[in-house]
Amino acid sequence: MQISNEKKEKISEQILSFLYLRYPNPAFTSQVATEIARDEEFVKTLLNSLKDKKIISEIRKNAKGIQYLRRTRWRMNDGVYQKYKALSKQIPDNN
Repeated sequence: MQISNEKKEKISEQILSFLYLRYPNPAFTSQVATEIARDEEFVKTLLNSLKDKKIISEIRKNAKGIQYLRRTRWRMNDGVYQKYKALSKQIPDNN
C-alpha cells in the first residue's frame, strides 16, 4: 500500500508538532511512533527524511556519552524551533 506525498507531509507535520511540544527534550523513535499512532519503521523513514532536510537532529548517544546500539533519539533543531515558535504566535487562537 502506497501513501501519497501529501499524507506523508501531514504525518511529518504531526511529528514536528510532537517534537516542538517536547523541545528541548529529545524523543525516541518509539515514543514518536506511539504518539502519532504509526508504525515505527514508517516513522523512522519520515524522521530520516526530516533529518536530511536539516529540520531535526538525530542523537545517537545517551547523557553519559555512550553510543546507543539500536536506539535513536530525535530533537528539533534550534533554528527550526525558533521559526516554528514565531509562526505559532502569528496564528490567532479561536478559543
